[in-house]
Amino acid sequence: MIKLSSEEEKELIVFVKDWLKSHGYSQKDLAAQLRIRSSRTSEINKKLKDLHKKGGIFNIVKNLIKIEQYWINNNNNNKENNDKEYSYSEENKRQGYNQLDLNYKLDLDELMDQMEKDHKIN
Repeated sequence: MIKLSSEEEKELIVFVKDWLKSHGYSQKDLAAQLRIRSSRTSEINKKLKDLHKKGGIFNIVKNLIKIEQYWINNNNNNKENNDKEYSYSEENKRQGYNQLDLNYKLDLDELMDQMEKDHKIN
């Protein structure tokens, strides 16, 4: 397989973060579904690269579709099983008060690199 360019990697991460936010899930939820230990952007990116190596962008999309279907089915089952009143805590979860509310256009790894450079200069 042809390697993803750095621009394609950035676009993929931006897409994944928007996709997560639109469904009300966090990077931690995605990490759990991808069966990786860390929910850091760099670890998710690494897993996406591995999926790409095994089958290209099609393999990435196929896995994301499976995860989305699982989440949709899980939500449908929860709605059927729980006839509870909609609570305030559930509203907060759906609004996504998590790491995705940060300006995700600033990649954490780039920020860390810049901090290290700044530290070395001073």
